Amino acid sequence: MTPALFAGLGVGTGLLLILSGLRPAPVPLDRALAELHRRRPDPLGLRAGPRGSFLTRAVGSALAPTAYGRRVATSLGADLRITGTTPAEHLAQRAAFTVVALLWAPLATAVMWAGGVPVGAALPAWASLALAPVGFLYPAVLLRSKAADRRRSFRHAFSSFLDIVSISLAGGRGVDSALHDGAEAGQGWAFAELRQALLESRLLGETPWAGLARLGGELAVPELGELAASAALAGNEGARVRASLAAKARALRLRGLTDIEAAAQSATERMTLPVVLLLLGFIVFLIYPAINQVLQGI
Repeated sequence: MTPALFAGLGVGTGLLLILSGLRPAPVPLDRALAELHRRRPDPLGLRAGPRGSFLTRAVGSALAPTAYGRRVATSLGADLRITGTTPAEHLAQRAAFTVVALLWAPLATAVMWAGGVPVGAALPAWASLALAPVGFLYPAVLLRSKAADRRRSFRHAFSSFLDIVSISLAGGRGVDSALHDGAEAGQGWAFAELRQALLESRLLGETPWAGLARLGGELAVPELGELAASAALAGNEGARVRASLAAKARALRLRGLTDIEAAAQSATERMTLPVVLLLLGFIVFLIYPAINQVLQGI
């Protein structure tokens, strides 16, 4: 009985650690504020040296050069880029989640067998076959959700960038100077990406809007491509784009408010589900004795 007890405690502790990793504790407010005001030379960690866990180096690095790894890097390239995740890290996460989902049912069955509860082999086999695809696809869902949050944050910063650019244009600055003024006006990873794109375009001898268009393609943010087209029109043909940039900034802020309202309404609707389930259980609790009496009388 003692080995079964220790085995059960070990499996329970492992499951608790897995659940705590999936739902990490929120960052304290003081630390979050300190991170917002700390200037980072490399906000996404894309130019850092070798990093990652042992699983990333052992499994992810081996899968990344394969045909499947290249296909994943191509299909999820924009999401990986904007979240600062390397293909090796993502592939390692997929492999880890798949193995955990595949072995969870057999390990739970082994613990039950050790505790004296016999379970057939068919149930854990079917559970493993059902959970393995879920574990394989779950990291991709997490990556897309994180990328959507990053793009939402980027659009919020981009609206401020457009306001600064339009103000600089109204003050008589040229398009190139206005773009650099807007990029230098803010902090955070979004403005750091804008500054990096403008710096790369300058070093490559390109126009600033070419660098912005390239950044928009890498991050899958179409608003950057629209800004690049407007800036190119102003730089090449002398068109006046200040009004259109200000309108674009207002549209981005309106879109952000709409997204926030939609998220709030969705959260409100999700909150009603537990109440409905509680009321349903209460109704079943009240009706069951009467139905039981009727059935026994028949």
